[in-house]
Amino acid sequence: MKKKKPLYEGKAKVIFNGPEADTLVQYFKDDATAFNAQKKDVITGKGILNNYISEHIMLAIRELGIPNHFISRISDREQLIHKLEIIPVEVVVRNVAAGSICSRLGLEEGAMLNNTLVEFCLKNDSLGDPIVAPEHIFTFGWATPDELETIVEDTLRINDFLTGLFLGIGVRLIDFKLEFGRYGTDAAAEIMLADEISPDNCRLWDVKTNEKMDKDRFRRDLGGLLEAYQEIARRLGVKIPQVD
Repeated sequence: MKKKKPLYEGKAKVIFNGPEADTLVQYFKDDATAFNAQKKDVITGKGILNNYISEHIMLAIRELGIPNHFISRISDREQLIHKLEIIPVEVVVRNVAAGSICSRLGLEEGAMLNNTLVEFCLKNDSLGDPIVAPEHIFTFGWATPDELETIVEDTLRINDFLTGLFLGIGVRLIDFKLEFGRYGTDAAAEIMLADEISPDNCRLWDVKTNEKMDKDRFRRDLGGLLEAYQEIARRLGVKIPQVD
């Protein structure tokens, strides 16, 4: 990565200006974090794996007719993306009870939910990404009712697609997180999927063994995170350069 001034640095990625005014460069770091960055480490090669896996999935989602910010991969760690106005709401999709919902609602991990549950969280690390209702989103102007309708429709379509994609490679999609943004600045701005889709923001369990193949391996000190991500890439047919 060439030396340049970042516009924004998050827990797992760094954002830089792109070659055109409406583009950005998204750089994938090797940093691993959990519990709102209270737990941290560096896992060499994680960023490369997430870059390639996310590219593969974003391209597949685009073929569904769902727009996203991905333009092209420009290096092992960098993507060229559309510049979006990020909507400060994270969309959490749950197919199976796992993670925070278990402690929050007293559910047993692995319990099937009666239907796909879509939750919204305010994207604010300092507040711990609190859960919010659609009424909060509208009241505070984070998104309009029409925008949220589009977001939910796209989210459910993505969930259906990813559930089948992962099931086809022997993996259960337990839950995942999405972010969206606006492409354009006028009233006709297009809603686009943003961020990434990788084992960093999906819970993925092996169908036969229920072995965790996602960032829970880091959260729970299970070890083997890099190997799990490599296995997901292998099953998806994503060719990854040698990670030293």
